[in-house]
Amino acid sequence: MAVQQRRNSKTRKNKRRTHFKLDAPTLVKCPSCGELKKPHFMCACGNK
Repeated sequence: MAVQQRRNSKTRKNKRRTHFKLDAPTLVKCPSCGELKKPHFMCACGNK
């Protein structure tokens, strides 16, 4: 296993982690009731 040669600073660690984040979920409006839902999922009103 690799062993680090130098300690990484908090800044360097945080710069590396800038892309390690959650994306906002994609939501679409239901055509019948207007409620937000995930695409390709059934709505609570029963419409796809």
